[in-house]
Amino acid sequence: MSFTSTANKEISDLQQLIEAATDIPSALHAIAAAYPGQVVFSTSFSWEDQVITHFIFSNQLPIEVFTLDTGRMFPETYSTWSSTLQKYRQPITPYYPDATSLQAFVGEKGPNNFYESVDNRKQCCHIRKVEPLQRALRNKKVWITGIRAAHSPNRHDMTQVEWDGSNNLVKYHPLLNWDTDELTAFVHNNNIPYNPLHDRGFVSIGCAPCTRAIKPGEDFRAGRWWWEDADKKECGLHVHAN
Repeated sequence: MSFTSTANKEISDLQQLIEAATDIPSALHAIAAAYPGQVVFSTSFSWEDQVITHFIFSNQLPIEVFTLDTGRMFPETYSTWSSTLQKYRQPITPYYPDATSLQAFVGEKGPNNFYESVDNRKQCCHIRKVEPLQRALRNKKVWITGIRAAHSPNRHDMTQVEWDGSNNLVKYHPLLNWDTDELTAFVHNNNIPYNPLHDRGFVSIGCAPCTRAIKPGEDFRAGRWWWEDADKKECGLHVHAN
């Protein structure tokens, strides 16, 4: 079977499971049953990710929840992580940067070299996020994410199920078409722990040195890598490869 036919079949199979489900928890349950031990969800403890974590943990679904701890996160993010563990009493697996690679990178270029060039920033993202993600996704079949179309212009044309050629698996974005009001209402109505930075104008929260609150009227992603041109604002985690 060719790469294209394999990808198309995986996408089709997943779409059928989702379409047959009555809601997101049911879809997640069906996916977990169809791919036992091969479904993972990545959380950064954002509004979106907390909602999906709630679906997984509240329904005791056999889906591994993991996070990428870059070592440069906000204290509020770590507090949200702790609050989530306290509420649901279920594990969240952390993945860390390779110590040797990170030590060499920071030793050569300094701790804040990502401000100096796009290449440096992308190298930092690769060491702290992309390579750990690759380890987390190794030998998995389905990667669940909290991506929404509102996150950035290049995500408006995304589909809820897509093939990730970089990691050789299918991605499922259950909240792709949720709007922000729907999202925040669900969080509050279900008493889900959330990052308090969201109340201070931070809408997309990553590493502390690379994230700021957005100003009224600014784009959703304006607070990420604000010193760079808008068309460069991706870290390499989500590469569209349909």
